Parts: sequence; structure tokens; C-alpha cells
Amino acid sequence: QVQLAESGGASVQDGGSLRLSCAASGLTYSNVYMGWFRQAPGKEREGVAAFYTGAMRKYYADSVKGRFTISRDNARSTLYLQMNSLKPEDTAMYYCAAEFARGDRLYADPLSRPSEYSYWGQGTQVTVSS
Repeated sequence: QVQLAESGGASVQDGGSLRLSCAASGLTYSNVYMGWFRQAPGKEREGVAAFYTGAMRKYYADSVKGRFTISRDNARSTLYLQMNSLKPEDTAMYYCAAEFARGDRLYADPLSRPSEYSYWGQGTQVTVSS
């Protein structure tokens, strides 16, 4: 059974940094999409960054390019999201998600289709104050 557990959320000042972690169990890293999504109150869930292990490909939302970095540590079965230059608009609950690659339905844009992900963590709160 796949389980995902996020950690690392906190309250920081504008311009600060955080690193989120997602510990994965029951999930082999071959041919898997793993992503970070966020949801602010009253807003839809949006994709932030994703990693496709089958092609070692990374994806980023335009709003976080150059500021956020997604990475993984196979030995620790952990996915990371390094967030730098944080802004108040980054405030949200951040979720880790995973889906086994089946065909190419996610390859072009894994960030815009959260409903395609079968496995989700409970979320970790990030609050950025000005």
C-alpha cells in the first residue's frame, strides 16, 4: 500500500526559505509521477512541481520557476521541495501526490491534472507573512 507523508511546513517571512519533505512507502520509484500541489483557502488545488522518474524529467509551474526545486532521494524514499524567495502568495497547504505512469496521459502536463493522481499525503501548511 502506498503511503505519503509530508513534513517541513512552517510560518516564514517574505523572502524566506523552506524545504518540504515527502516520505513515501510502498512505492517504487521506477516510472512514477510524483508531484507537489498546493491549495489556498477558497482556491482550487494547483500543481507546483512534479518529477517523472521514467524520464528523469522535472516540471514547474510558471509561478515558482527559478524559486522552487523538486528533487528526490531514492535511498531515503523521499521527495523534496526546496522553496526559496517565498512570497505571501505561496501561502497554502502543500500536498505530495503520486501516480504510477500508465501511457503518456500525464507526460505533457502532470501539474494541471491533480485528479489523475491516486495517492496523496495529508498536507503540510506553509504560511508566508509580509
